[in-house]
Amino acid sequence: MSIFENSPKPMARTLRVLARLLGYPDDALRAHLDEMGAALHAERALGRGRLAEIDALCERLRAAPPLDLEAAYVDLFDRGRSTALHLFEHVHGDSRDRGPAMVDLVKTYEQAGLLLGPSELPDHLSVVLEYASTQPAAQAREFLREIAHIVQAIFSALLARESGYASVLAAVLDLAGVAAAPVALAAEPALDDSWAEPPAFDGCSTEGQAAPGQPQPIQLVKRPPAAQPGARP
Repeated sequence: MSIFENSPKPMARTLRVLARLLGYPDDALRAHLDEMGAALHAERALGRGRLAEIDALCERLRAAPPLDLEAAYVDLFDRGRSTALHLFEHVHGDSRDRGPAMVDLVKTYEQAGLLLGPSELPDHLSVVLEYASTQPAAQAREFLREIAHIVQAIFSALLARESGYASVLAAVLDLAGVAAAPVALAAEPALDDSWAEPPAFDGCSTEGQAAPGQPQPIQLVKRPPAAQPGARP
């Protein structure tokens, strides 16, 4: 069965193709590149220029040695915050707010009848686009507008690295009705710094807290004096 059957919405096939293109470039994805390209051109939700950019990306995915392609994907998306495809990485970082936000997003998906696989995280952009593809076009566009500022930042980071994947993020912005334009990016910590273990007894560090970089209150609790030998309770 074709992965694009039973999709009557005018943006649905395009959203599903974009979601797949952002996935890990394994043999299964590369086997469907021709079908995905045909679906994009048939639905015509994107302009000719954007389709040409995505066609070029698909051609590179076909031509590159598989191991090189997969290694480049990991290096691009899994080893830096600015290009991370997990949206909450850009919003919450490692703070405690990320967990409740994940739970809320899963509930949204379940209400739409979308169940995640055991290895899927709800804030990954490919999963977010799959969810958008289940919605009527007007609601899908509105949903995409809500995340457009994050998509714009990822697009800018990919553009700075001259990655063909920038065309996929630009296409998402096109569907949201937002112009794809580079924005200023915050400096990223070095990879070794971001992966470093915190020093022992570093209890006053603000990393990963709700307000990183800000002074955090410390509560001192006065303990009752120890009972003296022979004293009555």
